Order: sequence, then C-alpha cells, then structure tokens
Amino acid sequence: MTAKMTLLRPGMLATVQDHPGRVGYWQVGVPPSGPMDDLSFRLGNVAVGNPEGAAGIEAVMAGPAVQFDQDTVVCVSGAPVPVTVVGVPRAQWQPIRVPAGAVLDIGTVSGPGLRMYLSVRGAVSVDEFLGSAATFTLGRFGGHEGRALRVGDILTIGDEPEAPTRPLPSEHLPALGTHWELAVTEGPHGAPEFFTRGDIDTLYATDYEVHFNSDRTGVRLIGPRPDWARPDGGEAGLHPSNIHDNAYSVGALDFTGDTPILLGPDGPSLGGFVCPVTVVAADRWKLGQLAPGNTVRFVPVQVQAAASPRVFGAARRAGTGRVHRGGGDGDDGVIARRDGEVAVTYRRSGDDNVLVEYGDMTLDLALRARAHALHQRLERERPAGLLDLTPGIRSLQVRVDPDVLPISTLMGLLGEAEEQLPAVDELVVPSRTVRLPLSWDDPSTREAIQRYMHGVRADAPWCPWNIEFIRRMNGLDSVADVFDTVFGAEYLVLGLGDVYLGAPVATPLDPRHRLVTTKYNPARTWTPENAVGIGGAYLCIYGMEGPGGYQFVGRTTQVWNHRHPQASGMFEEGTPWLLRFFDRISWYPVEPEELRDLRADIAAGRGGGVDITEGTFTLAEHRRFLAENAASIGEFRGRQSSAFAAERQRWADAGEFAAG
Repeated sequence: MTAKMTLLRPGMLATVQDHPGRVGYWQVGVPPSGPMDDLSFRLGNVAVGNPEGAAGIEAVMAGPAVQFDQDTVVCVSGAPVPVTVVGVPRAQWQPIRVPAGAVLDIGTVSGPGLRMYLSVRGAVSVDEFLGSAATFTLGRFGGHEGRALRVGDILTIGDEPEAPTRPLPSEHLPALGTHWELAVTEGPHGAPEFFTRGDIDTLYATDYEVHFNSDRTGVRLIGPRPDWARPDGGEAGLHPSNIHDNAYSVGALDFTGDTPILLGPDGPSLGGFVCPVTVVAADRWKLGQLAPGNTVRFVPVQVQAAASPRVFGAARRAGTGRVHRGGGDGDDGVIARRDGEVAVTYRRSGDDNVLVEYGDMTLDLALRARAHALHQRLERERPAGLLDLTPGIRSLQVRVDPDVLPISTLMGLLGEAEEQLPAVDELVVPSRTVRLPLSWDDPSTREAIQRYMHGVRADAPWCPWNIEFIRRMNGLDSVADVFDTVFGAEYLVLGLGDVYLGAPVATPLDPRHRLVTTKYNPARTWTPENAVGIGGAYLCIYGMEGPGGYQFVGRTTQVWNHRHPQASGMFEEGTPWLLRFFDRISWYPVEPEELRDLRADIAAGRGGGVDITEGTFTLAEHRRFLAENAASIGEFRGRQSSAFAAERQRWADAGEFAAG
C-alpha cells in the first residue's frame, strides 16, 4: 500500500521542491526553482537514503505538522527549529523514525537562519512539470497543485530507496549566523564601464543589511547608492543601471535602479539591469538562510578557487566564517575580448556562466543575429556539461556545469565557434506575424500605478500616468501620438522570459516607432498578468503577476498557458509559451470588458482573439529598409534625443541622480 502524509499544519510558505529544479528552460523565462538552500536540502536527503535531489518540503520561519499513515523515516534540516514526534523532542540533521499514525511537529525557527527542510525516505511523490517536481508558486505550476501547502493536503510518498539511512558528519552541516560572507566573482558588469572604481571598493567594504521585503525571487539589500560611471543607459533607459536586456544568473547582485537584489532560484531569467558581482554556485545556499536584519559582506574570489557545489564539508559549510580571501580575478569580470567582423566581449557571470556580448551598447538587429547564430551552433553541438543557452538583445549567456565543462574549456569552444559563424546578412529565420488584442491604458495597469504610489514611491517622474511620461520622454505632441505609434508598430521578438514565462522583449522593426523610456526605480512590487509595457527601447508582455519596471501602455491576453496548452491551436503541445524568437507582434484595440472575455476564453481552453500567420524575417531586407528611410529615421531620432535630454535635465534638477 502506498504511504501517505497529511498536513495537519502546513507551516509558512511550505512548498514541494527538488534539486536542481527545472534545467533547460531559462531561455523562455522558466526559473529552476528548487530549494533556496540546496546544501541543507541535499544533506537531509542523504540522511534518509534518498538521492540528493529527491523531492522534499521547504518551509520559511515556521515548519509543518505532518501525520504519516505508515512507519516513515524523515530528517529535518536547515535553520534550527524544535522537532517533536508525539510530543517527544527529536534532533535535527539525523534520521528520525515516525511511527504510523504519529505526528511529526516542526516548530518555529529560533534563529539563526530562515528556512527548514523536511526530507522523507522515499521522497514526496508529485507529478513533474517540465521535468521537475519543484514548485514555482508565481507561475502556479509544479509541486502540489502549483501552490504552497495547506491544511488537509495529502501527499504520496515514493518507494523506499535501496541506500541505507546514515548520520551526517558534523563538518558537513552548514554554519548559520547573522553576519554572512558571500564568495563572489567579478562581473558581468563591473568598473570602469558601468560602476566607478569607488563603487566597487564600496561594494566590497560594505555590510549590506537584508531587507524584510525578500523572498525566493530575490533578497533585497539595504546599502549605499552607487555614484555610477555613466550618466544614463542611453537607448536602454534613463537610469545608469539600465542596459539592453541580457540573461541573469541565479546569485547575481542585480541593481534595479539603485536597489541591490541578490537573485534567487525563482528570479527572472532576463532583464535590463547591471550586475557587478555574482555569488559562486557553492555559496548560493546561503541566500536561503539570509533573514531580515542580517548583514552580508561580499568577498571576491577567483573562479579557480571556488568550491564545487557537488561537495559537502568545510569548503561549503562556512556561513559566518571567513571565506577564501585570495581576491578576485582582477579583470573587472571581462574574461576576454575579441576583434573581428563583430567585436565580442566575454563576461563572467559567476563560476558557471559566460555572457557572450556582441558589438557596442546599441540596439542593432545585426548583433541579435550574431547571437542567434552562436546559439544555433551550440545547440547543435551540445557539448557535455552545457546546461542553458539564453539569448538577450545583443548577447548569449552560456551556462555550464563547471565540474564537467570548465570555463577555460568553454572559452576554447566559444572561440572555435566564433571563427565559423556565417555573416549576419545571411540570417533568414522563421518569423510569424502574431496579432494580439490590446486594452489601452487598462484599469488593471492604472491600479498597479496607484499601488506603487501608495506603497513604494509617490513622487516618481512617471507617476501618476505612465503614458503621459512616455509622451514627454519622446517629444510627442499628444497621448494620441503614443497610441498611434504603438498600434502602428510591428514588434520583433528578440528574447523570451523578460520578467518570466515566455514574456517577450521586443522592439519595433521601424526605428520611427521605437519609443524610448526608462524603467521604474525602485521597481514595482506588483504587475498584473499580461500587462504590456515599454522600458528603454523595448516592449514587454508580462507573463504572470509579479514585480516589474516597464512603463505601462495596456494589457493583452495570455502569452503563457500551461493548463490548456493547445487552446484553439494557439499553443503547441509541450510548449505552454505562445511566442517564439523573431515573431512579429502587432496590436488591435479592444475595450477592457472585451479583453476580460478573451482572457476567460483562453483560460477555458478556447480561442482568445489571437491571429497567427507564418512568415520569415530577412536581415538583409531589413537593412535595405533602414537605408531607404535613413533621412526620416534620423529626423525622428533627433527629436527623440532632444526630449530625452530635456527629461534627463529635469531629473538632474530634481536630484534624481544625487547619491544618497
């Protein structure tokens, strides 16, 4: 008879997780999820004889009370908590036998630390989604019904493993505290290009405080505002933290405006903010135990000195002790540069990612074509140890298992590939025309702006109406001109997963339709699902509710649908994301009530007012179009540049760029 466990008390934010979570879907905005403290999680599984990555339960601050219908062996790991079986105290970090009908009660974290884990011999058995049992609550999939556990939930326990239970050596157990040191590598965005030398010195000399508004998407930190090496982000946005969107790494220190956030396992895969350092893979477990009020010090290390995340023991357990202090690689996160038809910069993003970046920091579809050619080549070759390939606007992030494919070996492969890539003018790719409904200035986006003003920042230059801000920044005569520009444009999809789940980052093919804005600083904490916004020179459709920073223009139908993936032929089997790289999006206007009906149709598995036509995109033809319209494009950009400069001066006069 299959063993079961019943949640008598679910604990706080308790979810089913496995390790390493969902691998291989970063390019379409699906995060890995999995345990935030993988070290504690994996050790708990070792103790009960499971494979290290077997599914278990993660909880925050307060643990669950669970009743088992058969004799079961468990282990409670992570932050210190009281553990009892039928009221009798039991120890953490070792196998515990719970008799049939008995209750295992895991109490509240007594400190230090934040998260605890329940490993069950045989593992928690749930249906996998995209190859993993990990719960992604924001996306509402994985784990148990895609959500946090509730009172009365009944979970099935898998078959008993062959491996025996065993006690864990004390030297393997993580050292938890309130003052943490995190080993980081330099890059991808260091000094002197993005930050000043003083900014980087301050970064390493500061004890940052963990903000209470932190979660699995990211750990928000409180610390000094950078001085910045650039006055602004140019086409990418008005704030100097803004860049053309590229892939992120879990563990990256992401400056969303002036706010530093350590990106977690539920964090976004793609975004337009700079990241000066990245926590090494072996130290990322610490993010799961950072509690509000704790302090964090970043310690630069050399890639070759970083421990392997596979190992247990002294190399990984140090939380409050001093990590290796040999200094960083001393290269500002730039591994190498390469001249040629297109200049290439290879940037370090942790010890397990290389960000391959093409050309200058400008919006040029030829650079996206080059990144696409490299993407296709590596996808075909698929060397052992390659985990993820995630394109950005002018880049490709290559994630590897460094124990199988070391960064030094990867760099050799990338160099060989670069020499054999075709000329960019040869790019001809499938490119569907996707016509979508857009509820202009939708009430849901107005609500999000009001929430932002009440809960985050009331005096932002883009409030109370984002569309008026877009008009002002682009030197347009009226809001009606913003409407006409958006609905007249055809947007080429350059990336997916910009703020999760198949969310496109797209730019108008005609530069005269490229409305340039800046992103929220600080970012919003709530954005309605499928809101449509513009940030820098890019348009995005938010794949789900969550944080965000693009300036709203309206709302559309679902671009992600895992519950009805074949709704009226819109979604292909096995791919719950609607859009593909190089699709061309255009809009037609609908009223808010009509949009609600269309969204309900898709949610019910019916059509949703989306029209898709097959086609191709040819870079050579696009370049001819640009040449033929160069004069009017230049005139438009001149007016736009003047308006941009005027807005920037208003910000400077208001102290928006002043260090604080």
